[in-house]
Amino acid sequence: MEKLVVIAGTNASGKSDLAVKIAKATDGEVISADSRQVFKGLDLGSGKISPAEMQGVPHHLIDVVEPDTYFSLAQYQRLAYAAIDDVCNRKNRPLLTGGTGLYINAVVDGYELEPGEPVADIRERVEKMTCGELFELIKGSDPDGAGKLDPHNKRRLERAAEKVLTGKKLENSAHRRYETLVLGVTWPRAELYERIEERLKRRLNQNMIGEVEDLRAAGVSDDFLYRLGLEYRYILLYLQGKLTYEQFYEELFKEIRHLAKEQMTWFRKRKDMIWIDMKDDPLGKALGHIETFLN
Repeated sequence: MEKLVVIAGTNASGKSDLAVKIAKATDGEVISADSRQVFKGLDLGSGKISPAEMQGVPHHLIDVVEPDTYFSLAQYQRLAYAAIDDVCNRKNRPLLTGGTGLYINAVVDGYELEPGEPVADIRERVEKMTCGELFELIKGSDPDGAGKLDPHNKRRLERAAEKVLTGKKLENSAHRRYETLVLGVTWPRAELYERIEERLKRRLNQNMIGEVEDLRAAGVSDDFLYRLGLEYRYILLYLQGKLTYEQFYEELFKEIRHLAKEQMTWFRKRKDMIWIDMKDDPLGKALGHIETFLN
């Protein structure tokens, strides 16, 4: 099997910068694993790396689909496989980098996914249900599978409920396609939260609210923006007059912190994750693990 290096981490963890440094040292190319950065025009709100920050390192699976377009895990996996195989064929090093744990697992573990768009009436039904109702629905069909879900993560519960209602299994069978080294970047919680707030303020100063205004003016639907969550959802609510600026900022900051906690919980479930302390020579430690892995 070809060898794949993974750099996983929460938002504002510095994983993208580390991936660029690793790529420059290993003839690497970055394959993004971010569920919002696949969409064109979602730049500041998704924390998308800028061309200058890429420092000439090729990046894949950024800006590959138009907003308001259905994009599934199966579609992502297919594109990721193609990008990784292309990088390997050119004798460069693929670096799968991101914070969307489901995207990373789908590629690393080789989920065998079923293509196809969701059934509209079923999706509409589950979106109207509360977390408690969704969890009970799933539990009634697959108690063991329900026990592995976060009962407060509505988006994950909705997708699981859709599977239940369409007669699909909650857990995908899998067949690994690559030999992988999975690195996870970590910070002390207090410092990570400081980084999150500093990045939020910086993006607001760079006109993140204006980005959402421009998307709406270009015809991107409010429903799509709301479904994206976090920055796009709370900026939308602010622009709709449903939140004051102070409420918008506090709620968004709280939700981004909560996401970071959820991301770490997700990544810690991987027994093969090697943790990189971002305060203790992260590049040197990462390159050491990569050298051992490749040899």
